[in-house]
Amino acid sequence: MRITFKLFAMLAEHLPADRPPGNAVDLEVPDGSTVAAVIERFQLPPALVHLVLVNGSYVAAEQRAARVLADGDALAIWPPIAGG
Repeated sequence: MRITFKLFAMLAEHLPADRPPGNAVDLEVPDGSTVAAVIERFQLPPALVHLVLVNGSYVAAEQRAARVLADGDALAIWPPIAGG
């Protein structure tokens, strides 16, 4: 299945180098992939994974291993910014 994966601020450096300009890539992920699985795939430092949204809805840290993604979902992740 395909999802859109967006990383903001300093996290964007974890996206593939051959991506188009910007902070988003379209990804092919296995059916049943979770938010946590995508985070692990890109080796995002846990301390920098602060705000996680799927289609604009917040996914709390304790829900990320269980939150299954669907075809067409947009997964966006921000680091903590300005002490937040």
